[in-house]
Amino acid sequence: ITSPVAFDILPLKLHPFSQSTPTGLDCLGWKRRISIPVIADGALDKTALTDDVGSEEDLYEDFRSSNHRYGHPGGGGEQLAINELISDGSVVYAEALWDHVTMDDQELGFKAGDVIEVMDATNKEWWWGRILDSEGWFPASFVRLRVNQDEPMEDYLLKVEGGKEDDSLRFGMGQTTKDQMRTNVINEIISTERDYIKHLKDICEGYIKQCRKRADMFTEEQLKTIFGNIEDIYRCQKKFVKALEKKFNKDHPHLSEVGSCFLEYQTEFQIYSEYCNNHPNACMELSRLTKVNKYVYFFEACRLLQKMIDISLDGFLLTPVQKICKYPLQLAELLKYTNPQHRDFKDVEAALNAMKNVARLINERKRRLENIDKIAQWQSSIEDWEGEDVLVRSSELIYSGELAKISYPQAKSQQRMFFLFDHQLVCCKKDLLRRDILYYKSRINMDDMEILDVEDGKDKDFNTSVKNAFKLHCRDTEEVHLFCAKKPEQKQRWLKAFENERRQVQLDQETGFSITEVQKKQAMLNASKQHHAGKPKAVTRPYYDFLMRQKHPTLPTTLPQQQVFMLAEPKRKPSNFWQNISRLTPFRK
Repeated sequence: ITSPVAFDILPLKLHPFSQSTPTGLDCLGWKRRISIPVIADGALDKTALTDDVGSEEDLYEDFRSSNHRYGHPGGGGEQLAINELISDGSVVYAEALWDHVTMDDQELGFKAGDVIEVMDATNKEWWWGRILDSEGWFPASFVRLRVNQDEPMEDYLLKVEGGKEDDSLRFGMGQTTKDQMRTNVINEIISTERDYIKHLKDICEGYIKQCRKRADMFTEEQLKTIFGNIEDIYRCQKKFVKALEKKFNKDHPHLSEVGSCFLEYQTEFQIYSEYCNNHPNACMELSRLTKVNKYVYFFEACRLLQKMIDISLDGFLLTPVQKICKYPLQLAELLKYTNPQHRDFKDVEAALNAMKNVARLINERKRRLENIDKIAQWQSSIEDWEGEDVLVRSSELIYSGELAKISYPQAKSQQRMFFLFDHQLVCCKKDLLRRDILYYKSRINMDDMEILDVEDGKDKDFNTSVKNAFKLHCRDTEEVHLFCAKKPEQKQRWLKAFENERRQVQLDQETGFSITEVQKKQAMLNASKQHHAGKPKAVTRPYYDFLMRQKHPTLPTTLPQQQVFMLAEPKRKPSNFWQNISRLTPFRK
């Protein structure tokens, strides 16, 4: 039986005290041994998963009770040698290659260059070590063993601090410490990519393939929700790994030139955006299904048949989200140990910036998709809405505030509330009595408009005196809209907002950002349900002020929009007019 893949998880650092770990450890730090039969090709036997009640549970128990062992490999000859040294009473030292920052009191934090005494290396991924008076678990991949274990610690530290790497800190065929560290980073990149490919293959063949055989349990729409576009990611990563391995110098890994591979695939990596955006939906759907025992046993049977490590399906599906975020960290480490004279230096530097941009783009798209629910809720709170939904053309609230709109030709000024989205400016009117209620009045297509700054004084077009004014001029119809802000700084904020709106539209066109029709309809449906559920009380002025201070005001998920953008008005004492009239009335029924 081939050993399971030990994939890397970036934000969530699992260690032997975790409830579920990537190494198959239980909460006491001992390896679990899971028994399964050897099944050819890893194919799921149709007779094993019948429609009879409890069939998946029976299959699961059969795996548990069989005699074959399934667990993580012991760690190889090097690991056994380390353990023998420790058991013989020898002191084993390792040098940290990277910083290990942790907030877990059971993990050992350190900085690159620190020397750690290794006290237990029985587990492949996590070792137990000590620095001065501190002890704890740390990732084995973050350190390398000292070349000369017999050298006194004081002499070793003096050499490191003195920078005497030319003679005493050379490795193998004349490699310097920096070359060795670059070798370690290159090896880690190649190794984790191979493991990741195995992990993606296990999901596609171990779960998706078997789920499709059970049309009675899963619809195609459910599978799309649970697994997203992970099959596309698998195909992309297979090509990426092949490109990496072509650039990998097996004899001298530190001479490998892998930067160009990341540059070549930076555009393809944007497919992670769709996966990351769908991931919350996948978690919700899995949570719903796993309330039924039949699905719990089915997913566990799939995992065991594919010989995968003991992590639930939602844990496996988290890995692509974390993987795309780890690339900038790996490239930053690679750049750190790449000499400027190295042929790969410029490509690695460019690749680091490229992958940071990919991660930033994915985060921005995720934020935008989260905002569409808030925009839909805002629209559902506006009275007398007319025309198409905001989400038909827009997905981002750029700015909002109150302006005086001067109409033509009467030059009549009207106070209105304006909401600037990408592609359109929506105009609303406040209710005369309830100032927290907004009525839809009109909208302006920003794609056809140019912004004109207007000087204080008399405007010739409208024949009226203006202050803090600007115009929106339509290039096609020559239509002109005149607006006035109360203060000069408010006017400047609006002018800046219009610039940001055009910049956002251009960026969306360049990156191909769009919202699917399904996402738009779902957002409007959710907003409609919330709206009919009832309106909460109006928000307070401090919350309104907080929203207005934001660069991109966000709309809260639980409050109607008319309550968010509520004007502050002085509290008035209740009028005694009707009480006085009642008291003076000579006739009473």
